[in-house]
Amino acid sequence: MTDVVDDRAHHLEELIPVILAKVPQPVWLVDAQGNIQYSNPAALAAVGYSSLDEVFGRNSHQLVHHSHPDGTPYPMDECPMLAPSRDGRTSRGEEWFIRKDGTFFPIAFVSAPIELPGGRGTVLSFADVSERYALQRSIRERDAAELLRREAEKSHRRLMEGVAAARRQIVRDLHDGAQQRLVNLTISLGLLSESLGDDRPQSALLAAAREDAQAAIAELRQLAAGIHPPALGSDGLVAALEALRDRSPIPVHIRGGLGQRRLPPVVELNAYFIVSEALTNAAKHARATSVTIDVDLIDETLVLAVIDDGAGIDHAAVGSGLQNMSDRAAALAGRVAIESSPGRGTCVRVWIPASA
Repeated sequence: MTDVVDDRAHHLEELIPVILAKVPQPVWLVDAQGNIQYSNPAALAAVGYSSLDEVFGRNSHQLVHHSHPDGTPYPMDECPMLAPSRDGRTSRGEEWFIRKDGTFFPIAFVSAPIELPGGRGTVLSFADVSERYALQRSIRERDAAELLRREAEKSHRRLMEGVAAARRQIVRDLHDGAQQRLVNLTISLGLLSESLGDDRPQSALLAAAREDAQAAIAELRQLAAGIHPPALGSDGLVAALEALRDRSPIPVHIRGGLGQRRLPPVVELNAYFIVSEALTNAAKHARATSVTIDVDLIDETLVLAVIDDGAGIDHAAVGSGLQNMSDRAAALAGRVAIESSPGRGTCVRVWIPASA
């Protein structure tokens, strides 16, 4: 009976290398000194060798694990894959191996102690995890790119908010400074003209000076409206668009559900100028006879559409204007889409997040 058991054990020992040679998992066996005693084909292929003769008896650490990826030496007594031969405990982790051609690749490993005739050795099973590392690197790079994109959006928004605030301040300064002085000058000229009477030679000059001052006031107000429309600050986007409609040389119809709801100033200001640019293009370049402006708030996104019945967009004529619209929307994490075909009009659609 003992002979039968011994025969079976011997037969099993002979089968183990055959079995290991068939499995796709890299496996090798090292003795108490860390020298390779066996390696299956999968392990040999993973590190760039073709036969056991090339690695048999060689120190495993010195062969594939002697350096860190940055080139610094990796002491053998710190090698976690050889630790089981010293402490008798199974070790698991991730490390970097070095192929025959000197290239590094990441592995996940399990190293277990095994009693051999010359003392305790280790049996190591490992797997190339390059694909997982590449995926993780791709995710990190994607996350970093997304973080940079968000930071760029925030930076652009802060810049646009600063520009909007500066525009409001300029308008206030014009109103309280130059414009008010011109108004006072006009009043003073009027009073002086009345005191002199109409038959004095200076009266005509005073009247002309008063007209010039009044014209300057009108031009200054128009300039201020171009910098920051008064209705935008006091009554909101729809009111400002209605004022724009009233000044338009072609009929403009405004519809939508935004109503009197207020949005962040930077959103209102840039939406206004995008619509203004689209309206100018419709009247000046597309020769439209009517325009419809849609203004809605959908899922906290300002949705605009400027639809005209003109001849379509000539990109060469309005290229910079279209780019300005896109830049304004993009600075607020929005976008612009333009649908146009010759003779069938143009629709400029705009989406801008309404959050500040």
